[in-house]
Amino acid sequence: MITGAAGFIGSHVTRSFVTKYPNYKIIALDLLTYAGNLENLCDIENKANYDFVKGDICDSDFMRKLFVERNITDVIHLAAESHVDRSIADPFVFIKTNVLGTSHLLHLAKESWDSKSGDHIFYHISTDEVYGSLELNGGFFNESTAYDPRSPYSASKASSDHMVRAWHHTYGLPIVISNCSNNYGPNQFPEKLIPLFINNIIEKKALPVYGQGLNIRDWLHVEDHANAIDIVFHKGQMGETYNIGGHNEWKNIDVIHLLCKLMDQKLDRKNGESAQLIKFVTDRPGHDLRYAIDASKAEQTLSWKPNYSFEEGLSKTIDWYLENKSWLQNVTTGSYKEYYKKQYLDRTKEVNR
Repeated sequence: MITGAAGFIGSHVTRSFVTKYPNYKIIALDLLTYAGNLENLCDIENKANYDFVKGDICDSDFMRKLFVERNITDVIHLAAESHVDRSIADPFVFIKTNVLGTSHLLHLAKESWDSKSGDHIFYHISTDEVYGSLELNGGFFNESTAYDPRSPYSASKASSDHMVRAWHHTYGLPIVISNCSNNYGPNQFPEKLIPLFINNIIEKKALPVYGQGLNIRDWLHVEDHANAIDIVFHKGQMGETYNIGGHNEWKNIDVIHLLCKLMDQKLDRKNGESAQLIKFVTDRPGHDLRYAIDASKAEQTLSWKPNYSFEEGLSKTIDWYLENKSWLQNVTTGSYKEYYKKQYLDRTKEVNR
């Protein structure tokens, strides 16, 4: 079972597993809140080894039934509230989904797998934001870095990480955790910096930049992340944590200037035209200065490394959004929510009956 399967990262992982492993039966679970979009999975919806289920990880009764009826042998847990700004506005939604929802899943996995033989794994995907903030020359986050979350989002993810480890140490639940840096790429909901600014540039809207845009992030292409998840799932050691990073540290303002430059080229606009849309706004509360991942453990023990440079990945990402304007329009107008009703409602009713 892959949770959060219709989300940004989840859809890439689900597509990869369904395509690469036809002998796996993939249960794709998603509640289809605002960031869950079944259009992200339309190319695999008729695959024999793919089965979408709409469900809430916080609904213990529903999830217990799902574990039993579908004989869930492994979990790749991506379902989460993930946007820092939204967590500042409504932290309790993040606590419910990220902490309580994860705890429900852990306990159901324990209940289900304790009574069965065979190998199982509960793979929890987390974020580098649990580690807090680095100084400009403050080294890198590694797997032994102390947790120091600064936002309700990162605190909720840190809490869920601790829960996963607690179920492993207390109950012997087989787990693995990975913490990733900032993802970007196709199908990302346009509240995040890159797809938001691509859409704003297309529509010639303002590009709001927090502070002076000096905050630094390590950018990881979502396909590189999906590949890492595949490798960790199959080769990661039980109870271990792996940091997954892109080796692409960029100041936000430099990302935005590169994005503007590429968009001008691809839209045949005058050089510098999109950069005129940049507007500096009041900084976000508790805005961490720098994130940077040391991914050497994954590289050395699992033979994983990112393939995309940021310039290449960003250019291909822009191309995808320009070639899929209908996807972007459906998301920005909200019409993407109708896809579930048209394609899956009857099937989901049958599953839940």
